[in-house]
Amino acid sequence: MSVHTHADSLRWVAFGTALLTEQLAALDEREMTLPCGLPDWTRKHLLAHVAANADALGHLVHWAATGEPTPMYSSPAQRAADIESGATLSASELRTWVPRSAQHLTDAMAGLTEQQWHTEVRTAQGRSVPATEIPWLRAREVCVHAVDLGTGVRFADLPEDFLTALVADISAKRELRAIPDGPLPEVAAYLAGRSHSLADVPDLGPWL
Repeated sequence: MSVHTHADSLRWVAFGTALLTEQLAALDEREMTLPCGLPDWTRKHLLAHVAANADALGHLVHWAATGEPTPMYSSPAQRAADIESGATLSASELRTWVPRSAQHLTDAMAGLTEQQWHTEVRTAQGRSVPATEIPWLRAREVCVHAVDLGTGVRFADLPEDFLTALVADISAKRELRAIPDGPLPEVAAYLAGRSHSLADVPDLGPWL
């Protein structure tokens, strides 16, 4: 099991946010309406999801800061509705919402004290975790979805130590006893249910 630090997760959040924002800035209205790497979603759906995720994780930061239970989403239906609504926004509106929500989350996390970071919060999947896991949850979103955006970013463009942590995380959640041999970026892509070059491996189904 790979061990990564809180500082590692914060560094990967910054990296993934910058990478995603750079890709976003280069997309025009037509390009944003094209399919992304996830089934049945356009790039607008994906970007709305990433922005809404920052807002939702901000609720967990509020929980950690105040002790007031604040779920990421009021319901799965509300989460889906927010994404569908966000997908109708213009390219200009998404170029504003995505970095703004990311910055608000970064600022909120920066305001947590050491004690608050250890507050137990609950993820959208119902897992009870310390607030220190929030940056890792965000790092996965921005880094993996920077690839899913379909602008040419690959898993090989992500930091090696992030990929190592990602492989360990997904392997544990999928309860895999072994992982296939191959280049680290391809193994990470395979475990994440994304396109990969590995041969003779079983389909694991979707993840994240």
